[in-house]
Amino acid sequence: MLIKTIINVFRIDELRNKILFTIGMLAVYRIGFWIPVPGVDQSALTQFFQAQQAQGGAAGKVMQYVAIFSGGSFGQSTIFGLGIMPYITAAIIFQLFQTVSPQLKKLKDEGPTGFAKIQEWTRYATVGLCIVQAVGWLSFITKSGLVYQQWATNPLWWVMAITALTAGTVFLMWLGEQIDRFGIGNGVSLIIMAGILTGMPNAMISLYTGFDPSDPNKMGWMGLIVLVSLFVMVVAGSVLLTVAQRRIPVQQAKHSRGKRVFGGQKSYLPLRVNHGGVMPIIFASSLMIFPSVVFSYLVDMAQGAGNNQGFYFDTINWLNTNFQTGEFPYLVLYIIMVYFFSYFWITVQFNPEEMSKQLRDHGSFIPGLRPGPRTAEYLEAVMERITYVGAAFLSVIAVLPMVASSKLGIDFAVAQFLGGTGLLIVVSVALDFLQRVEANLLMRNYEGFLGNSADN
Repeated sequence: MLIKTIINVFRIDELRNKILFTIGMLAVYRIGFWIPVPGVDQSALTQFFQAQQAQGGAAGKVMQYVAIFSGGSFGQSTIFGLGIMPYITAAIIFQLFQTVSPQLKKLKDEGPTGFAKIQEWTRYATVGLCIVQAVGWLSFITKSGLVYQQWATNPLWWVMAITALTAGTVFLMWLGEQIDRFGIGNGVSLIIMAGILTGMPNAMISLYTGFDPSDPNKMGWMGLIVLVSLFVMVVAGSVLLTVAQRRIPVQQAKHSRGKRVFGGQKSYLPLRVNHGGVMPIIFASSLMIFPSVVFSYLVDMAQGAGNNQGFYFDTINWLNTNFQTGEFPYLVLYIIMVYFFSYFWITVQFNPEEMSKQLRDHGSFIPGLRPGPRTAEYLEAVMERITYVGAAFLSVIAVLPMVASSKLGIDFAVAQFLGGTGLLIVVSVALDFLQRVEANLLMRNYEGFLGNSADN
């Protein structure tokens, strides 16, 4: 069945060209991954971050988070080192501002013209963020002695390096738009997914080197079976969390035109259980970097000043110890942040009053509820209840890789595929890709991946 469907995909010229174009653009992205920024000691940089990750240093934590969106190239200082993250940040900022800025809200209501203008401002903001992040990143590696001395003091090198990193992100942004235009679509998300999946070979190698049934200190057959079973269950749960929805029945009012009666049809209003998608984890992960970094910095300052005793040092040392990744207080605060941002995101993105107004304007209503404020209250109450459940599943998936890495001793390169932001992104993007291919197949009367076919 699957092989037949794949053959059908390549029988359709338009669909085949879209998929091949998308694969070609992703290949270009991976080629840029290997082009380094001149002047940076790449071997010393790699060793530095490996040591930071092994010691649990602040730089290692930041790199692990940023590597999700940059494909790991951030730690290797390539021209795509900043990844697509500045563009995503700019897009999120403008998306949030649309709810508080009357000008942006007016542009959004204008349709395609307003959307094009917001996109233009997003690109400009991306360039600004790239310059700021490039300066910060280059300053950090320069102070760490990871840039050759003859380059570090040359102003022309700074201009060249900042331009290269900025141009790399802008080029990735352009690649994503080309995939949207000529490829299968959802280009930026596909680029992120490609970057995440590049870590899978290293995870497989780490799993292979750590597997030895004859060595009690390494993983045996039972551990491998548990790990594979856990991975399957987490992926299945991620799929369920991505597609799960609460369907609210909607009745269309009947109206007469002459002797003919129109309307009266029944439909559903789908409300996603995980309305925020991966955004709550992204926000929570980005903010949870700061406690461990700040407390680690305060401990180092206290030790450097010789103040390694007393209430102050004991307090910050306790905070530094307990707010490391995988510790219980850290996990509790992380779950609280996921819940907070889950509700924050639906507050920003979900407007029950506007939805109730649209239902009323289209002559539709929810059975048993009066159109208007009563319908808006009901939709808001339902959304709050299902968001509580969605945030619970999201919290489990978010903390699972940290628990597996810190408590079960599983290498983080393997544990990151057991949950977290990366897994949710891969699952949601893969499902979107399959749905797009499925739609193209069914539109041309071919059988899709789900086994459904259009009527001839």
